[in-house]
Amino acid sequence: MSIGMIVLLVLGLLILFGMLQRVLDRMALTDRQALVIVAAIFIGGWLPEIDLGLFTFNIGGALIPLIVCVYLLLNAGTAKERVRALVSAGLTAAAVFVISLIMPADPARMPMLDPMILYGAAGGVIAWLLGRSRRSAFIAGVLGVIAADVITGVSLWMRGVNQVTHLGGAGALDAVVLAGVTGVLCCELWGEIIERIQTGKARTPHEDGAIEGGSRA
Repeated sequence: MSIGMIVLLVLGLLILFGMLQRVLDRMALTDRQALVIVAAIFIGGWLPEIDLGLFTFNIGGALIPLIVCVYLLLNAGTAKERVRALVSAGLTAAAVFVISLIMPADPARMPMLDPMILYGAAGGVIAWLLGRSRRSAFIAGVLGVIAADVITGVSLWMRGVNQVTHLGGAGALDAVVLAGVTGVLCCELWGEIIERIQTGKARTPHEDGAIEGGSRA
């Protein structure tokens, strides 16, 4: 079982146990909706791909994630957030494409690391840095990785290479899942760190004053 499928199983269990409630709330998703999405991606990854000539769409690795991104865009709080998410997706796609050019073309030359894992993790981190919110980071990560594959396919076609590009398939599902999850996870962890720092700064003077006042009494 691939890393993407394992991540989906873990996500499903975390959702069932209510451990992602706050994250889902901030992404305008209910537990039931999230479970349906996870199940649809998992099952869709095993279904036949949709053939569109030079491109094929994997149902679980491309079609379902794209639908989720559209839903999140429509439920974004402001137009500014929508624009930021789309701009971040474009920049993430460009960054992932450049990384793919730098990495060896033959995956066998990277025996210690699956390139798809690298693209997914890198895409997620870049999406977090650019997207700023959990919703934007997820959209930027998923759309960025898929768009990077589209750019790769178009560039090959322009060079006369008649090769079918599998969007969300042939291992790309791992990159899409990891990009979305990594982007949201980075936002959540960074948010926790900032919240603890701000809470500590805001609370320390009051607590010190209370202690000093109590000692004087």
